[in-house]
Amino acid sequence: MAPDDAAKRRRTGRTLALIAVAAVLGIVGGTAVGYGIQADREPTPLPPLNQPGLAYPAKPLPKGQEPVPLTAAEDRGLRTEGDLRKLLLQKPAGARKVDFAPEDGWKGLAAYAEDFDGPSGEFEYLLGNGVRRIASTAWRTGEYRITQINLVQFRADGGQGAAEHAEDQRGFMEDEAGYGTPVKGSEDGRTYLLPVDRKAGYHDLYQARAYLHRGDVMIEIFMADAKKISQKDISSLAERQLERL
Repeated sequence: MAPDDAAKRRRTGRTLALIAVAAVLGIVGGTAVGYGIQADREPTPLPPLNQPGLAYPAKPLPKGQEPVPLTAAEDRGLRTEGDLRKLLLQKPAGARKVDFAPEDGWKGLAAYAEDFDGPSGEFEYLLGNGVRRIASTAWRTGEYRITQINLVQFRADGGQGAAEHAEDQRGFMEDEAGYGTPVKGSEDGRTYLLPVDRKAGYHDLYQARAYLHRGDVMIEIFMADAKKISQKDISSLAERQLERL
């Protein structure tokens, strides 16, 4: 694949929020959003170092003198090594289910790639960057508002899959909504309010998005509504989701 082609594919747009709200508003009919079921696999342990003499200290410390293990608050990696679905924000009180949300909270890579322009290229790119698993949730509140959150985890083997994936999507969003607003607590995460989509005879369509990462997990959030979405709404959601990681 030529470099220019790769750049075009990686800076692709997400269509799921638009399709979801369009279906709710009756703008399109007969659209089904498929999803794959990803097995709840245990994290794959790294192979041991095959080099003798690297252990320190040479002998185990006496009982009672061992160092205290780091807590989850001190080692964020402990949080993401467990069930990634438990780190997703919970549905707010009164929220309703949406058809495209995976029943078990896992989204398969093929279904995830289908939300991009150029699914096969995105599938190949994510595999090459070491994508590991995707936890996903979505809900509907009010009359039309739909919210979706994806946690896309990459293998922590020295690569920068989560950072690169978030950066790619932010690059695309600059063309759609400018430079966005920084997410508090994130190094380079941003939220975006897209221009309203108005068509004669249909409800207005408002969209907001967030792209950020922490460690090996990339966070993406989509909001769509027939009414205006405030900056506070999308920023608060992004900050609260980041805190859980």
